[in-house]
Order: sequence, then C-alpha cells, then structure tokens
Amino acid sequence: MAELKLSDDGLYYWDGSRWVSTLSPDGRWRWNGSAWVPLTGMVPPPDPAAYQAYPPQAAPRVPTRWTKPLQYAVVAVSIVYAAYTFSLPFWMTGTMSQAMNQAIQQQAAQNPDMGTPPPEILSTYTSMMTVTLWFAVFIVVALATVVIIGALKRWTWIFYAVLVLLGLSTLSLPFNIIAAVSGSSGLNVYSLPSLIYWIAVGIGIPLAALFVCMLVAVIRYGPWAMPRKSDTPAAS
Repeated sequence: MAELKLSDDGLYYWDGSRWVSTLSPDGRWRWNGSAWVPLTGMVPPPDPAAYQAYPPQAAPRVPTRWTKPLQYAVVAVSIVYAAYTFSLPFWMTGTMSQAMNQAIQQQAAQNPDMGTPPPEILSTYTSMMTVTLWFAVFIVVALATVVIIGALKRWTWIFYAVLVLLGLSTLSLPFNIIAAVSGSSGLNVYSLPSLIYWIAVGIGIPLAALFVCMLVAVIRYGPWAMPRKSDTPAAS
C-alpha cells in the first residue's frame, strides 16, 4: 500500500490526481488512507448556515456644547420643583382650608334649607389635605431624585420622560396665566387666591423655556443633545 501523501496542514491528501479533504463532511472522522478513524479532542467546524446575521452596533453618541447645560438645567429644575413641593404642606393646607370654609359658607348662604355643615367636615378635609400634600411631596422628591440621577448619567428614557412632562406643563401655562390675571378659572372650584396661579406661572415659564430647548436639542442632535459619532455636526 502506497504511503498517504498529506498536505502540510494535514487536512488534505493526494489521491494521485487532486487534493481531497481528509475530514468527513461532519468533521468527526478522518481518512487515514485506508479507513475512517474517529477524531478525538477536536471540535468539528461550524456550519456557516448556523450563524445568524447580527445587526451592526450603533455608533456611540458624543456630547456637544448643549449637553452639559441641558443636564444642569434639568437637575436645577428638579431641585427647585422638589423644594417647592416640599413647602406646600406648610402653607397650602391653611389656604385650601380657608378656601374650603368660604365655599361651605357660600353654599350655606345660597341654600339656607340645607343647614350649616358640622365643623368636623372642615377638620376632616384639612387632615385629608395634609396627608395628600405630604404624599405628593414623597412622590415628587422620589421622582426628582431619579430625574437628577438620570440627567447626570444621561439616561435616554429620562430625557424623553422629562420632555413629555415639560410639554404637559407648557400646555397648562396659558390657563394658569389666564387664571392669575382674571383671578378665576373653570378649575378654581374653591376660589383659590390668585397668588397660587402666579406662583404656577413663575414656575411654568422656565419649565416652558427648558421644554423648548430640549425639543430643539433632540430634533437637532438627539437625546441630551448627543448625536451619533458619525453624524456629529462640525459646528457643535
């Protein structure tokens, strides 16, 4: 029997006219010139059809000169709004109780037959309002903390969440301005003082300005004013 002539890598043998693979189609056997012998300690070559086409990785986003100002603005607004909400239980409870008392007296004057409601109603309302305001403080402070962390870390979902909230706040700004100027509103059931609406306007104006800036930034660059590296404008 003639000696088997192998290629330098040992993967082919010469049959006299051409080079033939020494491996079986499944990669588990090797031809030694006279018989197929099992391969041990070798991993069969993978089937190309088993590979899945993975999408190319997106280019990373890079900051622009807009990025840090947007981050700091969102952080500042979150702190101010959380501080404002924290102050509400200390002064809003009395204001709401007074407005509620006036509403009860007006209702009693317009409907004498109904009689005067017992004083316990106002006390119960005040207690409920206090609990509600402190619950709102807890929620707002927790959300503000998440927003601050997300802004500093440039979380994309935080950017869009803040953008939506600022958009809703901007939509309510005209109604607050009308209520502050006229001293009345369709939602002002208990005849709240116009000072409350002026405070809402004072907070709403910078929120609206931030909304416009964030909207322009996301349209021009992307979330947190960070475009893809390949799309970075030269002037940014």
